[in-house]
Amino acid sequence: MADQVAERIVTRRGPIVSSWERLKRRLKSKSFRSGVATTMATILAIAGALMILFPIAWMLSTSLKTKFGVFKIPPEWIPMNPQWHNYSEALTFNPFHIYFKNTIFYAVSVMIGELLSCSLIAYGFARLRAPGRDKLFLAVLATMMLPAQVTIIPRYIFFVRVLGWRDSYKPLIVPAFFGSAYLIFLLRQFYMGISKEMDEAARIDGCGYFSTWWRIILPLSKPALGAVAILSFMWHWNTFMGPLLYLSSNKKYTLSLGLQMFRAPFGGTPFHWLMAASLVTVLPCVIVFFFTQRYFIQGIVITGLKG
Repeated sequence: MADQVAERIVTRRGPIVSSWERLKRRLKSKSFRSGVATTMATILAIAGALMILFPIAWMLSTSLKTKFGVFKIPPEWIPMNPQWHNYSEALTFNPFHIYFKNTIFYAVSVMIGELLSCSLIAYGFARLRAPGRDKLFLAVLATMMLPAQVTIIPRYIFFVRVLGWRDSYKPLIVPAFFGSAYLIFLLRQFYMGISKEMDEAARIDGCGYFSTWWRIILPLSKPALGAVAILSFMWHWNTFMGPLLYLSSNKKYTLSLGLQMFRAPFGGTPFHWLMAASLVTVLPCVIVFFFTQRYFIQGIVITGLKG
């Protein structure tokens, strides 16, 4: 009798054990682990995207509210009566068409200056042989650890009191033609990955250092140059401190200063206008990145791999 009971238990336990073994093999399989990793990465990407899009969604919602609807509790995400006229009123509250022209002129000028200067300086660090070259490159990198606030007063005294560049774009544009440490580093890392046989072939054909840089290196560096151009344009499109220090007349203001003019003391800031103008101000950067993201991502990835 006892043997028959034991046999029945074993018989019933067999399918359970085999199912458990199959489950363990499934959990240990490479495809299962890959699927779990993909799922977790997707969840994290969605969470990160929601965190990034939350301020933009709130900006859009606020731009369509009335002046007092901004402070409504509980907050209203989708306004029942969207105020589309906030955009026209916000953009005519100050001469934003002038601010747009000034910002485009400033951002494009600085972008061109940094492209020319940083690419040439990076070529020197990557290709030319000179005593102390690596130490000088480390000194350039060390300037990135220096807070910008430390140099505000010396730069202002030099540009305004010594050179007399008052209410001018010169203090904002001219330094760009002397390079940027971060962009020099990016381009130098990319140039280090280009075969030096290109330089040797160019020298055989009679090219000097400048001709090699202009005719050989730059055409091969389009992804990295595209990434540098986008970084430079977006950074100076949104910059605030430089224009605040050196520009004093309203007709020369940039968009960052124009947005600041919406602020009023004692809580009188028209946030619905401010959010509408801010959303329009952000659109050019979004459009530029949307059409150039392939070159931007390619340049960053290649620069990191070839470093």
